[in-house]
Amino acid sequence: MYAWRKWTQEMREEALQRRRLLIRPWHGPPHFTGQQTSQYLITGACYEHEPIIGASIERMDDFVKQVQHAFESTNAVIHAWCVLPNHYHVLATTPDLAPLIASLGKLHGRMSFAWNGADKLRGRICWHRTTDRAMRSEAHFWTTVNYIHHNAVKHGHASKWTEWPWSSAHDYLRETGRDQAARIWQAYPLLEYGSGWDD
Repeated sequence: MYAWRKWTQEMREEALQRRRLLIRPWHGPPHFTGQQTSQYLITGACYEHEPIIGASIERMDDFVKQVQHAFESTNAVIHAWCVLPNHYHVLATTPDLAPLIASLGKLHGRMSFAWNGADKLRGRICWHRTTDRAMRSEAHFWTTVNYIHHNAVKHGHASKWTEWPWSSAHDYLRETGRDQAARIWQAYPLLEYGSGWDD
């Protein structure tokens, strides 16, 4: 996500030219619609990956409720989620991606205003866009479930899924059963899935 700083000027110009040719925003991911799926991995990240969400336990708890409400208000069904101090992932089925992205944009705006006021940092940029990845297959879906539930472990916030309170892993293990969850983990391994996404 932040490879831009490490690129040469020539690499930057090439990337910008490619986005111009594809008629895409120069510095933001496109939100594709009309794909043969209604299932998406939605990711939101704090600007510069600063741990703004994780400034306090109360902020983390409140943000989880706010994210869930943003999805529910657009009739999206959440399958898996994880909120970390500086980003979040949600795997959901949505009847229409555009209203969901708009709802998350409003959420980010409200949270930025509230957090910047609380932190006495008016004008601070809190968010770096929202991205969506369409699920291409059943394997992609289940690997994404594993990725989301493993995210707190991947980033060193916990040594086991169940140690992280801001995740659907607890409900998933209870509803799926640990034996079945272990079979799904083995059948749909992460391998290089998500490499570099939230570094």
